[in-house]
Amino acid sequence: MTTAAAPLSRCAPHLRTLLDLGEDRVRTVLRAALQMKRNPQAFSQALAGKAIVMLFEKPSLRTRVSFEVGMARLGGAAVYLDHTQDRIGMRESVSDYARNLERWADAVVARTYSHRTIEALASASSAPVVNALSDHCHPCQALADCLTLLERFGPLEGLPLTFVGDGNNVCVSLLRAGALLGMRLTVCCPPGYEPPGAVVAEAQELAAARNGAVRITHDPLQAVQGAKAVYTDVWTSMGQTEQAQQRRADFAPYQVTTRLMAQAAPDAVFMHCLPAHRGEEVEAAVIDSAQSVVYDQAENRMHAQNALLTLLLRPEALPEEAMPHVDS
Repeated sequence: MTTAAAPLSRCAPHLRTLLDLGEDRVRTVLRAALQMKRNPQAFSQALAGKAIVMLFEKPSLRTRVSFEVGMARLGGAAVYLDHTQDRIGMRESVSDYARNLERWADAVVARTYSHRTIEALASASSAPVVNALSDHCHPCQALADCLTLLERFGPLEGLPLTFVGDGNNVCVSLLRAGALLGMRLTVCCPPGYEPPGAVVAEAQELAAARNGAVRITHDPLQAVQGAKAVYTDVWTSMGQTEQAQQRRADFAPYQVTTRLMAQAAPDAVFMHCLPAHRGEEVEAAVIDSAQSVVYDQAENRMHAQNALLTLLLRPEALPEEAMPHVDS
């Protein structure tokens, strides 16, 4: 009996959310990222001749650098367009903008305030549009998070992870990624700050079909019991500054402390997408401890995105080991 690479199911041309990839391609991206990280020289020309355009309405460190350096390491090019002052669609319609960009670039990477902008770009563009963050979700971050967990723990099926904090865009993508991979996910947040109900229901259905689980709770000590990973994010995101005082009061009991981490599994890791506010959502003693993998997550943004862009732009350059196999 031999094994052969199995054809992947039809892929959406864009990455608006992780649902555009589906389980097969999420696993392919993770396997490819592992190989590309271990042997970068073998992929130094994987995207030679390819170019991406990056549209950023929000400031960025990790997202901008990881995409720009990542494309350079794959032999491609990246062009950055700063939209922190004039939002996408202000000077000309989003549709016209996308239809111009598709004539020059092989992909558009957009970091926007509104998810509607991502959807509008994708609707108009024949070139793949990659969501590098919107108010709805952050799929590239979730891919990096799963890569980090895969490196640390191996297969992710059944892995217990607890997200403590706001049911925000990072939480939404983490729910989808974990559900597609059969993880056991707990989201713990103050009442009123839960992730959208439709996303929770969708994740619960996806997880149940893969022997995983998704639950929502409001008790931090109970939520982290036995968790292999405890994840948090800032309490106040960009665009929410007028809510900062109320949010600090509401989230104070949800700070990730050494006492809280002690309730997790002995080999648990602490995760944060960064930037972090020490003394707010997490104690410095936690994020700066040996349990913290936050810089691994940051590094893995580049590796996960490199694998994603190769999948979208030149899938034949992916390592064979990354492709799903079937017996024949």
